[in-house]
Formats: sequence, structure tokens, C-alpha cells
Amino acid sequence: MSLGDILETEIQGEITRIREDAQAKAAQIVAQAQERARSMVESRTRALATDYAAGLTRARSAADLDANAQRLSASDSLQVQAFKAAEDYLHSATTAPEYPQVLAKLISEGLAALPSAEVIEAASAEHDAVRAALSQLGKTLELRANESVKTGVRLVGPGGKSSVQNTLLGRLNASRAELSAQVSRMLAEG
Repeated sequence: MSLGDILETEIQGEITRIREDAQAKAAQIVAQAQERARSMVESRTRALATDYAAGLTRARSAADLDANAQRLSASDSLQVQAFKAAEDYLHSATTAPEYPQVLAKLISEGLAALPSAEVIEAASAEHDAVRAALSQLGKTLELRANESVKTGVRLVGPGGKSSVQNTLLGRLNASRAELSAQVSRMLAEG
């Protein structure tokens, strides 16, 4: 089953659950979504050997929770707020003990796309986790600071002519339009 299918299944289940709990205030739903997202991150990162998509799943769940809150309150501001909460949580996940495992998966995917990579770039605050991930993978790459690469890495090929960026925030942003459209469609049907 593809990552998209897994995430889609989780999204559908979360949306159904929220509709059943639609009597709660919108502010309470957002607070519960943030707590649920934190719980999901902790459990998913421990199981990272088999499921590296914890960050994306967390972001999709947060977006689903927010979309349902938006339906209840008919306010676009709650959806914006949930994406912000998901982004904030993804930023905070970089300090979790399991974060090097997340990075190891992101690096492996990047190396699969750009096997000739010579340099790895990441935000300075994430360098220790990047080093730990490289050690787990048995890889040696030159590590450079790039403060625009947060919650993941950017692999750079020989001479800097090619690169691959793989970040949790990038994945969230890439799925933002799809999540918003999906939620809007479900709310219209419900």
C-alpha cells in the first residue's frame, strides 16, 4: 500500500471521527488536534523503522482536524491555524530523540534520487541529528549549514549542479492544496 493510500485511510478515519464529535467548540477541537498530533508523532517516530512518514501523517491529521473545525465554525481562519500548528509541531519534532531516524529515511530517499551527492545541507540546529542519521546509514557527506533547509535535508551533487531537497515541511506544503480540496469536498458532501 502506498504512502498516499495509508495517509488517505488515516484522513478518512479522522474526518469521520471529528464529524461524530462535532458538538464540541471549534477552539476545543483545535486544542485536541494539537495534542493528538503530538501523540501521533511520539508513537510514529518509535516505529520509524517501518514507517518513516510520521511527520507527514501528523501534518495530514492536523489538517484534517482543522478542516472539520472549519466546517463547524464556517471559518477559514481555523484551517490556517491548524496548518500553522502542524508546521510548529514539525519544527519542534527536530529536537525529539527519534528525529535522527526520520532524517535517516529522508536522506536515504534523497540518495536514491541523487546517488552522486557529495554535500548535505541542513539548518545548523539540526546538524547533530544529521550527523547521527549519516552514522546510522554508514554514509559520509560534507555537511553544510543552510538555514533555509529546516525539518530535513538538501543533498547536492558534484559541482552543485543538481540537488534534491527532502523535508517534512516540504511534504506538508506539497500536500496542502490536496488536503484543502479534500476537506472542502467532504464538508460539501456532509
